[in-house]
Amino acid sequence: MTLKPSIEDGPELKWTKSSHSTNDGPACVEVAAIPGNILIRDSKNPQGPRLSFEPGAWTSFLSYTTER
Repeated sequence: MTLKPSIEDGPELKWTKSSHSTNDGPACVEVAAIPGNILIRDSKNPQGPRLSFEPGAWTSFLSYTTER
């Protein structure tokens, strides 16, 4: 996992909000896929920093979070 500077949203980025996020709560997470990476951002700060996961790391992350 790496912290990368904000990437401009172009038409190729399709952000999807987590089903666990709420419109009024603190947990507002969105994800988008780009070639070779999965990006995560705070939907309340869309121009802010994003986390970037390589596909294998993303799979491991999801496995860890869904086990709980």
